[in-house]
Formats: sequence, C-alpha cells, structure tokens
Amino acid sequence: MRGVEQIPWIYDAMCAFSEWRGLGRWRRWLVGGARGLTLDLGTGTGRNLPLYPDGVHVIGVEPAADALVRARRRAPDTPLVRATAEALPFGDGAFDTVVCGLVLCTVDDPPRALAELRRVLRPGGQLRALEHVRSVRPWRARLQDAIQPAWTRLAGGCHPNRDTERAVQAAGFAIETEGWRADGTMRRFAARVARAGDAPPPVGTMTS
Repeated sequence: MRGVEQIPWIYDAMCAFSEWRGLGRWRRWLVGGARGLTLDLGTGTGRNLPLYPDGVHVIGVEPAADALVRARRRAPDTPLVRATAEALPFGDGAFDTVVCGLVLCTVDDPPRALAELRRVLRPGGQLRALEHVRSVRPWRARLQDAIQPAWTRLAGGCHPNRDTERAVQAAGFAIETEGWRADGTMRRFAARVARAGDAPPPVGTMTS
C-alpha cells in the first residue's frame, strides 16, 4: 500500500494547507535563490516549478510516474526525468543549483543521494533545501524515534527523525549562515561544498 504522501491529490492537499499556514513563503525563498541550470530534486507534483525566477533553466527529477503527470500539467515546458536521487542520470558538475524541497526525509539512502547531489553540482554551485528534521529537544527527538516506523509506513517513506543538517555536513557541504531559518523541526538553508576553515552551521530555534 502506498503512503499518503505518494498519492498525488492527497499530497497536493496537504501541501496547500501547509503553504497557507506559512510554508509557501519558505518555498518561494527556496526557489527564488536558484541560478543557472537548476535540478529540482524530488519535484513531486511540481509545486516548485511555476515559482522559479525568469532565466533559471530547470530540470525536474521524480521517481513516481503519477506525480510527474501532475507536474507536467503545472509546468508543460519544463523537462521532467523519472529517476531516483541515488542514481541521477546527469554528468559531473552539470548544475549550478540543486533544490530539495521536502525530499531528503524520504530518500532510501541519504548518504548516497547527497553524494550524487555533490557530484552533479558544479564547483561553486549551491544546494538549497527545505526539510523537516530531527528535533533538537531530547524529549521530542525520542518521540520522533518512537513514531518513526509507523509514520514511515503511513507516509510512504518519510522519516521524521532524520538529522538532515548533520547528514548534509557529513556529505561534505557547509551550511551557509545567510538565509538559514528554523521553526520548530522545519529548516531552510543553502549549502556549498565545504572548504577548510568553514564555520559550523547555525543552531537554535530562530523563526522567520
């Protein structure tokens, strides 16, 4: 049985409600900073695609065929590719920007997926992410751990307890201070391939 997040019309309804409550502003930030040739990873039903600035050339990647049907309706001129994050069919350094919107919680193999994102980014390119993450509050993190098996089955692969920021760092990225925001377990951030001497990522519960 598919999870609720894998049924396109239910996913769209859930996203529309979340965006009405404020997620839409973060989604606009996510795509608004894209530059050049951009990979929209886990494009889903294509909610990011109409929001990209003029002059940004986007390729959407999504493993679910029925989600891509909806994405095509939203952005008929955007190239869409059926593929997984762990096996991207693109050359090294192909993209100026990679955008991940509520994706890294569901990929099967986060380290492998992040290695692929690093591979397809050009030198100096930027990863932009909007994700929910493991809580910094111990009691809430323990609750996320407790509900994770049932939640993952219900939601079709979503892991609410993934420490995505730490995983991004472990993959060789440095999270930038500018633009970073936290609101509870939601995060938005931009990152680039780390260099020696980079500062650690921000921490805390700043809201925007």
